[in-house]
Amino acid sequence: MDLHQRFPAISDLRARARARIPHFVWEYLDSATGTEATLRRNRAEFDRVLFRPSILHGEIACDPSVRLFGHDFPLPFGVAPVGMSGLIWPDAERRLAAAAARAGLPYSLSTVASRTPEDLAPVLGQHGWFQLYPPRDPAIRTDMLRRAKAAGFSALILTVDVPVASRRERQTRSGLTQPPRLTPRLLAQVARCPAWTAGTLRLGMPRMRFLDAYADNTSSLSSTAHAGYLLRTAPDWDYLGALRDAWDGPLIVKGVLNPDDAARLQDEGADAIWVSNHAGRQFDAAPASIEALPAIRAATTLPVILDGGIEGGLDILRAIALGADFVMLGRAWHYALGALGDRGPEHLIDLLASDLRANMGQLGARQLADLPARLLGR
Repeated sequence: MDLHQRFPAISDLRARARARIPHFVWEYLDSATGTEATLRRNRAEFDRVLFRPSILHGEIACDPSVRLFGHDFPLPFGVAPVGMSGLIWPDAERRLAAAAARAGLPYSLSTVASRTPEDLAPVLGQHGWFQLYPPRDPAIRTDMLRRAKAAGFSALILTVDVPVASRRERQTRSGLTQPPRLTPRLLAQVARCPAWTAGTLRLGMPRMRFLDAYADNTSSLSSTAHAGYLLRTAPDWDYLGALRDAWDGPLIVKGVLNPDDAARLQDEGADAIWVSNHAGRQFDAAPASIEALPAIRAATTLPVILDGGIEGGLDILRAIALGADFVMLGRAWHYALGALGDRGPEHLIDLLASDLRANMGQLGARQLADLPARLLGR
């Protein structure tokens, strides 16, 4: 089967994944909060970023490689952290970490993943990033960081845009709880998805295994107030300072939309700024990530990472043209797994790489650094 013929875009992977993933799981993956205006805004603002194509360059070799944290990456994107990734597709964390390592791309593991850092150590490669939801107890924080470092994670992501649980109404209506409980309604959905069901039966119902070592009671929680909220706090600037002192690798702060915050983060010792509105899942009156990017780029000399609303290689070029050094995707990797299983991540990488090169060729851009000069406007 020629995957590029059947699934030439992320939207094709999404459509097939939706048919193969139980509805309550799909709502967890694909939903946002409120009326989902921020989710839609992420997409709409990308469409406003235009380029002026450049002609008569002859045949050119387009190079989409990038350097970040002293490492050369063949492509300017990676795998963003997604909580309970293994619920979306069985063993998703291990599958995605292995695929990213084979491609030389970064993989990010969430604190609230269904696999532990130790589980991923054999397949992680050299570009593992660990995403931390900040625990209230300093002893727990110390142990979490120790385990992540020992497992081979080289960069730390502090997520700062989840001070409280969001409501995520679609997810709540679906009947999903943490840990998942299969009611008769949900079992009927599971029965219609044999590939998902077979993998889940083989591995067991996913749970937040990393947190199991720290949380005494993780049962009967709502779909949004999961076990992590029993442990974690809303960090402040002092917490960031303590984390900077405790971690000797790159420290990335994720969830930044205000340029004033970006400037202070640089002063406080952060190594990169991650522009994100949590894919519209936390607050429904936030600006689009791509909308906030230019002002943040102007406020800091640190590397800038972006996520939110990316649906293809052209969107990655738009983000880089407006000042991002790197782009991370979350949902798209899970669409790929849901659609194609183990073949999915590799196909997504090929798809995005092909789209990057095709659009760079149209723009006459030999390197990513050529992109800002091709911008037309928004």
